Amino acid sequence: MTERTERLHALAKAATVHLLPADGDDKPLWGSGFLVAPGWVLTAAHVVRPHLAARRDLTFRVCGEGVDAEARLEAWLLTHPERPVVPLEEDLALVRLAGDADEHQHECVWLADRDVRHSGAVKVYGYHPEPPHTHARAVDAEINGHEDGYGLIIKPDIDFPAGVSGGPLLDPDTGAVVGLVKSRRRQQDGGKAVAISALRRFGQTYRTVMAAHDRWHGTEPLSESGDNWIDLQSGPAADGGERWTPDDRRTALRLLAALPAPPDAPTVEVLASRARSGRRWPGRTPELQTWRDGYGLLYEGPHPLDSLTFLRYLKFVEAYIRCRGGDCSQLADWIDRRLRRDPRRDMHDFVRDARLPEAVRPTAADGPERIVIPYPGPGEGPTVAVLLDPVIGSQPTRFFWQIWFDDGDGSNEPELWQTDDSVHGYLPGELVQALRGPLSELLRAKDRADLPVPLEVALPAEYFDTAVHRWRFDDIAQLDDTAHLGARRRVVLRSLARRGEPDKLWAERWQAMTAQQRFTGWRTPQRGVASSAGSYRDAAFDHIPVMCRPAGRGPGRTAMKLALENGHGVALWHIDGHATRTCAEACDTLHAKAEELLGTLGSLAELPDRLRHLRQDISEHCADRAWAEPLALLYDDPRRPLPAEETETLDAPL
Repeated sequence: MTERTERLHALAKAATVHLLPADGDDKPLWGSGFLVAPGWVLTAAHVVRPHLAARRDLTFRVCGEGVDAEARLEAWLLTHPERPVVPLEEDLALVRLAGDADEHQHECVWLADRDVRHSGAVKVYGYHPEPPHTHARAVDAEINGHEDGYGLIIKPDIDFPAGVSGGPLLDPDTGAVVGLVKSRRRQQDGGKAVAISALRRFGQTYRTVMAAHDRWHGTEPLSESGDNWIDLQSGPAADGGERWTPDDRRTALRLLAALPAPPDAPTVEVLASRARSGRRWPGRTPELQTWRDGYGLLYEGPHPLDSLTFLRYLKFVEAYIRCRGGDCSQLADWIDRRLRRDPRRDMHDFVRDARLPEAVRPTAADGPERIVIPYPGPGEGPTVAVLLDPVIGSQPTRFFWQIWFDDGDGSNEPELWQTDDSVHGYLPGELVQALRGPLSELLRAKDRADLPVPLEVALPAEYFDTAVHRWRFDDIAQLDDTAHLGARRRVVLRSLARRGEPDKLWAERWQAMTAQQRFTGWRTPQRGVASSAGSYRDAAFDHIPVMCRPAGRGPGRTAMKLALENGHGVALWHIDGHATRTCAEACDTLHAKAEELLGTLGSLAELPDRLRHLRQDISEHCADRAWAEPLALLYDDPRRPLPAEETETLDAPL
């Protein structure tokens, strides 16, 4: 062990604690944990669950080097505490020391800023009981595999004593804590750990803890031996200014922690991508809840990119905060000072001339009229698509699903985000539960605070009456939450049969329709008029088919089939309407109201958001909007075709 590693070891050991009952030293310890910010302890949820499942407000005790304090559980990731096995992604708990944070003078670990699951050597810390005392323990180990989204597999031949669960894993190369111990393997050595990136699943509490973490380290605190985490970390030392150093990182993250949090993940993603000149980071984009998370994307493997890339990112963040009235003078001053240290004068404009992309510039304040958001065409913004493919021969009908994400920059192909791994697919009534986790996760990651990403659901036409706009993924929501998908975001249907290259009729009609500025409803099927392919093919380009009947059965199914075969990409229909040929008085009301809706359009791209406004009003119990509740919308843009059924991505191992 080198001198540097020994000094890092001392810091990590000083930040490691053990948890035990509040009423004395003679009780067995619960497990280990570690201090991540002033007054904050991170541990494994399974360490505290047996003692707190019945009373989460129970006071207990946290002890370590220089720490002996009462504490309470602040939050854990457990969704079902009664389950016998804690899933990897839920085995984290945050503990708060009693009193003000300033009352406790203790060491804090440095948490990795990259969302990357570690491989290779680690040092594991924790406490274990050897009666009559409790002892600190450090073990050399190695991560040689990964499991699920957050799991780390610890190589065999490592013997962990009881009690170390919840302790930290230190990467000796980078000097950062990269995970915490979950468990030993039963009947054998080795074990499992949880990657520190799972901490992001705490949401707002994660933001609070990380801001406190970065502020504390930003003060350059010294241990009793005179050491500091950052000073001992590997990386380029201070040089001519071209390379980004650990000291630069410490200062930058401290300044970012002082700023208002970003409003949403896409804002962080856009600024990090622009800082990298559009070059994407490897792998899937992680959860981005803080400016720090965006900072963590500016690496190639474990190595930071050029210092100008980091300064450009900071400049984008400064511009974002400043144009919204925030004070970021300290960040701006430091960017200027740090830039002057870089000898490449001819490249400084790469930082100084950084301008916010259009997607994250402030919008005009809402006036008395609602802002109507046009539906994105190619290169105009992201979309999420769910493809529901009926299982061949299944009775009753079952569906396999796929979730695709199109980043909307016009240069990348849509990405297969997640695919159904079931054997038999899902009944229609089971789809919401099956999609709840993966689809909610993606929508949360891609939604901007003021601009939820549109959702497209592709089905065969005979299943177009699936009430997708009524789906909701939250069993429990705030009273003012518009939890139904159709009230929250633009939800449209697409034809699954149109996967891949668009046909000529469809592409030509769409091009002609997008040139129109006024639209009218076309009542179809028309009363007393036999439907024919020619009537649909020759329909005026400003005419949008409107049906007062379902699209999946009876005359409505015939009408929708003719519309799709003859190039129509937009249609409205009543999913609960009558399947008979005879219309009632309510049908006339629906067609008149649909005509009013279409008369408000200034362009075709406004229709999905105009309908969303109606759905939002319905969710707020506006009685005069109830006519639109069963209305579904086909909005099938051939310029953004659905992925073809046989693609390289689908054939590749997942």
